[in-house]
Amino acid sequence: MLQRAQVRITRHLEAELLVAHDLPLASYDVLSQLAEAPERRLRMNDLAGRVLLSRSGLTRLIDRLQRDGLVSREACESDARGLFAVLTDAGAARLAEATPTYLRGVRAHFLDVLGPDEIGHVRELVTRLAGATDAS
Repeated sequence: MLQRAQVRITRHLEAELLVAHDLPLASYDVLSQLAEAPERRLRMNDLAGRVLLSRSGLTRLIDRLQRDGLVSREACESDARGLFAVLTDAGAARLAEATPTYLRGVRAHFLDVLGPDEIGHVRELVTRLAGATDAS
């Protein structure tokens, strides 16, 4: 049941972002993670962990975002093999345009379905579940 709810919500969010901004949910997630990072940049390995993608899956996604001018790649000075994904100004602008759509979707498909007390309970349960899975 948890998986069905998660899939239903993410499908709605994805559809809304695609229609309004031609931006898949995974791309929104990458742009959002980069926007929150210091200097709008993250090492590719760290970014892959944050967006729950394999390294190869993230590489393909970054290729598309780079082609669209939303992200750039920079070499890591301290590690010749390392690469940073960097949010461009165009990427930040696209994220700013898409964020209201994303937040409306989260509200409509998740928060408005629950009562105020239920939201607190869900937050507590999800935090506990995340901590339990991180420990194992």
